[in-house]
Amino acid sequence: MQDPNFPNIILFAIPFFIASMLLELYVTIKQDIKTYETKDAFSSIAMGLGNVFLGFFSKAIVLVAFFFIYENFRLFTIPIVWWSFILIFFADDLAYYWFHRISHECRLFWASHVVHHSSQHYNLSTALRQTWSGGFYSFVFWLWLPLLGFHPGMILLQMSISLLYQFWIHTETINKLPRWFEAVFNTPSHHRVHHGKNPLYLDRNHAGILIIWDKLFGTFQPELEDEKVVYGLVKNIHTYNPIKIAFVEWIHMFKDAFSGRKSLKNRILYLLKPPGWKHDGTGKISEDLRNEWLTKHTKHDV
Repeated sequence: MQDPNFPNIILFAIPFFIASMLLELYVTIKQDIKTYETKDAFSSIAMGLGNVFLGFFSKAIVLVAFFFIYENFRLFTIPIVWWSFILIFFADDLAYYWFHRISHECRLFWASHVVHHSSQHYNLSTALRQTWSGGFYSFVFWLWLPLLGFHPGMILLQMSISLLYQFWIHTETINKLPRWFEAVFNTPSHHRVHHGKNPLYLDRNHAGILIIWDKLFGTFQPELEDEKVVYGLVKNIHTYNPIKIAFVEWIHMFKDAFSGRKSLKNRILYLLKPPGWKHDGTGKISEDLRNEWLTKHTKHDV
């Protein structure tokens, strides 16, 4: 059995990240786009560095899980050849779509993913604003890949490639790309929508590399010229402290689940239901906010 030793391309990409942010900062100043805020950018960079450091521990868990399934339960043995990299590209991107979508629809996963949406700015430093906790459990969405017979090294490599691709789409310096590219791939325009807290844009465009999954599963929303994206959370956390950014939603979630008088079912549902859900019916999830917005604007259009 082949045992490839693929490099950690994220570490090699760090100089590229730094150079790209400096270039973007220069371009935004020239174009008079006020997209960077010093404290916010440093918070994002701190979150990124923390993610890389903790990744040394979380990736060990991921590798053990992947190899355990691969060595004991795989259904096939997919060789490490050129065509298997095409297969893993699509398989990983599909896994990422469902991971990303569920991370918006299940509060247990949102508790870690919210970190990436906590900035009210949108630039390349925002791409570095990564979770400190998600790496320890979000890999469950990829467990079917070693089960099929993809080598764990291939899976981790493709996951890193996907993460690298998504770096450059966190920018306001690129408006729209050619129509054929926008139709197939995730782009800055598509991903700006994803980071918007506008009701119309909430929980849309969960793509990693290919936007086709959103179109296939009904979560696609184009960026509209008359609906400028407002970045951040429905309720922003208003802090630059990396510790608070990393864990504030975990605290709120556990407080909602385990405080007060609630049934065991409702306590569990606070972990499984979407952000905004409340057991007494007073909460609003993103679908409610989106439907309210659509109803209001449809009436106005008529």
